[in-house]
Amino acid sequence: MRYGDGGGLTVEGRQRREAVRVEAAGLFADGLRPPEVARRLRVSSKSAYQWHQVWTEGGVAALASRGANGQQCKLSTRCQEKLAAYLDQGPAVHGWDEDQVWTGVRVATLIGRKFHVSYSVSGATRLMHRLGFTPQVPARWAAERDERAVTVWKEATWAEVKAPGRPATDGSASRTKPGSPADRPRDARGDAAAAPRS
Repeated sequence: MRYGDGGGLTVEGRQRREAVRVEAAGLFADGLRPPEVARRLRVSSKSAYQWHQVWTEGGVAALASRGANGQQCKLSTRCQEKLAAYLDQGPAVHGWDEDQVWTGVRVATLIGRKFHVSYSVSGATRLMHRLGFTPQVPARWAAERDERAVTVWKEATWAEVKAPGRPATDGSASRTKPGSPADRPRDARGDAAAAPRS
């Protein structure tokens, strides 16, 4: 699951968890042991013991949320705005004039050229999504492709060479049991009247 702020919980989720930890600190201050705190707050005993240790060493302040986890963006907010403007201009303005498609590779290259920051293709793709863009993969057609010839082949030639489908029969739909024993010839393997073993 992806989150809007780059990973971990949302702001509201972090605030809810922090409130539970602060409540646990109050219970620890009242003299309750971690197993009882875990039961009252409906959290794991392991969490209650960890919170108790942190609270013992650093007080309530040590249980405060440390903010969003995950790696920070390499580009400042201003640089991200500039990048969005560059992407709006289109690839041709920046040297890719063979088609009007932004790919992850092109965006990573553009970031390197304009901001002197190295981005991987996947990192550039994630940044594009964060800015509201989607990478596009160009369709690759042969330069010699003749659409009319392709259409004629599909309509005429393919209809002639295509293998016919299976004939409709009264059989089983099971792959492991192709038909009932009544449909088998009498001399088929597995028949009850098979030759005795010698």
